[in-house]
Amino acid sequence: MKIRSTLLSTGWLSLVGVLLAGCQPQQRPEPLQQGLIYCSEGNPESFNPQLGTSGTTIDATAAQLYDRLLDYDADEKRFLPALATDWQVLDDGHRYRFHLRHDVQFHHTDYFSPSRTFNADDVLFSFRRWLDKNSAYHRVNGGSYPFFTATGLDQLITAVTKVDDYTVDIELQYSDSSFLANLASDFAIILSAEYAQQLQANGYPERIDRLPIGTGPFVFEQFRKDVLIRYQRNPDYWREGPYIEQLVYSITPNANKRMLKLLTGECDVIPYPLISEIDTLVDNRSIDVSSEISPNVAFWAFNTERPPFDDARVRRALSYAINQAAIIQAIYYGNAKQADSLLPQTSWAFANVSEAYEYNPARARQLLDEAGYGRLSIDIWAMPVQRAYNPNAYRMAELIQADLARIGVDAHIISYEWNTFRRRLARGEHDSVLIGWSADNADPDNFFRPLLSCAAVATGNNRANWCNAAFDNIIFDAISSSDREQRQRLYDRAQRLVAEQMPLVPIAHSLRYQASQASISGIKPPAYGGISFRQARIDRAATEEQ
Repeated sequence: MKIRSTLLSTGWLSLVGVLLAGCQPQQRPEPLQQGLIYCSEGNPESFNPQLGTSGTTIDATAAQLYDRLLDYDADEKRFLPALATDWQVLDDGHRYRFHLRHDVQFHHTDYFSPSRTFNADDVLFSFRRWLDKNSAYHRVNGGSYPFFTATGLDQLITAVTKVDDYTVDIELQYSDSSFLANLASDFAIILSAEYAQQLQANGYPERIDRLPIGTGPFVFEQFRKDVLIRYQRNPDYWREGPYIEQLVYSITPNANKRMLKLLTGECDVIPYPLISEIDTLVDNRSIDVSSEISPNVAFWAFNTERPPFDDARVRRALSYAINQAAIIQAIYYGNAKQADSLLPQTSWAFANVSEAYEYNPARARQLLDEAGYGRLSIDIWAMPVQRAYNPNAYRMAELIQADLARIGVDAHIISYEWNTFRRRLARGEHDSVLIGWSADNADPDNFFRPLLSCAAVATGNNRANWCNAAFDNIIFDAISSSDREQRQRLYDRAQRLVAEQMPLVPIAHSLRYQASQASISGIKPPAYGGISFRQARIDRAATEEQ
């Protein structure tokens, strides 16, 4: 959905002078005549989405540098061919055969010149890197592949076999109804096996994730931490696009500065415009605001490995203590729905368990007394970046802090720089954390295994560090079935178990917003996964004539 807009809020414009004074012109990319500047909210952790689950990394890399075997069309709700032209399901769902696309070129750069096109060897290398602990590249740059571990793909796949140069078989331990959806996610990228061999032979294997090579629409040129990422158009791209010569990510963590850069023309596109300004974005012919229903959830997770959060009564008490309706209004300005479950209502597997998350301070105090906590002191970690699911985690933490004080709980708010925050969070240093999740694909399993499975504890992606065998068994039964009604019943049980045990409190499901110059077209906020600039087009002349 696209809304013509302006940025005229008096309160926001009062900040302009201060922000202009704080800008550093020598570090800002100049507006591009043949390219586009995207003001991103942070640095990528690496240039390989296999290695993490950060939305910042996904936005910066997945759809720009790489391709996958298949894609997912959210509008048509179907899988589409990508590097695989077609596929077959064999042996009762225990084997998938993928036929690969011919004549796909890998990137040519000043640090790598491929001697061949994409083939089955690249698929084998890309999968075996995270599947096979004996792979020469498995432990390069950390050896952690959280999405594949959390979803169980590293246990599901028993073999990846080359049938011929353009045919690959993937064998599964059991039938899994979410398998294709996970292969269509932004994490299942294809790397160059030839490039990996060259790096290993030269003694620099770690460069594979820092100087990336893929088959995607853009070619890596430069990265300056805290300043920019620069990409060039891939002239050999195998499908339609891209239509811009250059793509620059101007790294701008401050949301107000991103808005200012959009107004002054230093940015062509920004993610997460200030929610408080959405209602005032009207009638400006130079700015567009787009929104998309993006399945996501903001939640408050408790570290169940730490007292007092190892007691479900305490977790339920804290849930009863917070006024979620007030949070929705104060943080989202009505542009989100209060969560009635971990799953959004748009999912076919949604179960309404809202009674578990009602606002009831008296019940909260009663549960704390039953658990033996007259007074309690806790930390709330608030992520330092904006996300579609939570545009202001620190302010949300302040509201929760005030609610908790009313039942005798002292809460201290903690935050760090984003990458430091994620590293310390993965190590389990937190008491509780305000964070969230944006779906990578349309299968409801994407909200369960990556967030709450026992396998996700090991990767640090399970922010609650909650491992429950009964929950894992329910989810396994659900993915093992192809009967939607049976799966729905199982997911209903899973959502009720989560509501009973309360490892996390679902707070909101929100729209995803994006603002851009009116001269920009072909970019919309993605329903699933990261943003793509492959279809981006620029018509600056038309805008100047308006």
